[in-house]
Amino acid sequence: MAQYEGGVSIEETAEVRLASGEAGAVPLPRQEGATPNLQATRLSGLGDRLFALVARGFAILALVLLTAIVVALVFASRESLEAFGFGFLVSSEWNPPMERFGALVPIYGTLVTSAIALLIAVPVSFGIALFLTELAPAWLRRPLGTAIELLAAIPSIVYGMWGLLVFAPIFAQYVQPALQATLGEVPLIGRLFAGPPLGIGLLCAGIILAIMIIPYIAAVMRDVFEVTPAMLKESAYGLGCTTWEVVWRVVLPYTKAGVVGGIMLGLGRALGETMAVTFVIGNTNYLNSASLFEPGNSITSALANEFAEAEPGLHTAALMELGLILFGITLIVLLISMLLLHRLSKGEGAKS
Repeated sequence: MAQYEGGVSIEETAEVRLASGEAGAVPLPRQEGATPNLQATRLSGLGDRLFALVARGFAILALVLLTAIVVALVFASRESLEAFGFGFLVSSEWNPPMERFGALVPIYGTLVTSAIALLIAVPVSFGIALFLTELAPAWLRRPLGTAIELLAAIPSIVYGMWGLLVFAPIFAQYVQPALQATLGEVPLIGRLFAGPPLGIGLLCAGIILAIMIIPYIAAVMRDVFEVTPAMLKESAYGLGCTTWEVVWRVVLPYTKAGVVGGIMLGLGRALGETMAVTFVIGNTNYLNSASLFEPGNSITSALANEFAEAEPGLHTAALMELGLILFGITLIVLLISMLLLHRLSKGEGAKS
C-alpha cells in the first residue's frame, strides 16, 4: 500500500481532506460491500408494492362482500317488494297462512328495545368508565376492568336464558308493580307502564340488551378517557376544578369522537342481537298499545323464529325483506354517527 511520510496511507489522507473541506480531495477507493445492494433495494420496493396491492385487495373485497349481501337481500325479497311495496313498512298484520305480511311490529320492537338499551347503558357505561379512570384506586382498576370486559364474552343465549328463567320472574313480581305504582300514575308517561306485569315484553328485552352492551360501551369509553393527556387534567385540577368539572370540560371535549363511536358500537350490537331478545320479548305480532310491558317482536327474533319453518315463496321473501330493512336501519345509524362526528370535528376546528 502506498504511503506518505510518517506512514499515513492514501485512504486516511483522503478522509482528512474530505473532513476539512479541502478542494481536490482524493476520492476514497470503493471497498468491498460498501455499495448499496441494488437487488435488495429492488426486492424491497417490490415487497412494498405487493403489500399495497394486497391491502387494497382486502379493502375492495370488503366492498364486494357488502354489495353482494345487499344484492342478495334485494333479489331474495323481490316477491315481497312487488307484492306489498311501501305498505310493508306501515302494516302491522303478519299472517303467514293468508300470506299477508307487514313489518311495522318488528320495526317498532327493534327500535324501542334498542332505545331502552341505550337509555340505560350509556349513563351506566359512562359511570363505569369515569370510576375506572378517575376515581378507582390503582389496585382495583385492573380486576374491575377485566370483570367488565368478561361480561362481553358471555354468549347471548346465556343472557337470554338467564333473562327468561331468572330476571323475568323477579321483574314481574317486584319491578313492574313498582313502576306501575310510581311512573304509571304520571299522565301520558303512565301509558308506557300499563298492562299486566308479565315479566317478558319490550321493557324486559330492552333491559337485557342494556346489560349486554354495557361492557362494549364502557370499555371504549375507558380507553378513550385514558388517552386524554395527563397534563390537561392536572392543569384543570390545579385550577381548582372538581372531578366532574375535569371530566365534563376537559376529558369529554377531548374524547367526544371516541365516546360517540363507543355508543354507536353498542347501538349496532343492540340492533343486531337475536337470541337474547328472542327469549324475553314475547314474540307476538300484535301492536295493541304503547305499553312497554306488552309482549312484542323484533326483526331479529322474527327471523330466528320463522325462517326455518317458512315456506318458499312470499313468506320467505317477507323475512328476507325484514333482513333488508334491518340492514337499512343499521346503515342509517352509521350515517347519522358519521354526520355527528363530522359536525363535532368541524365545530372543534372552528373553535381552534
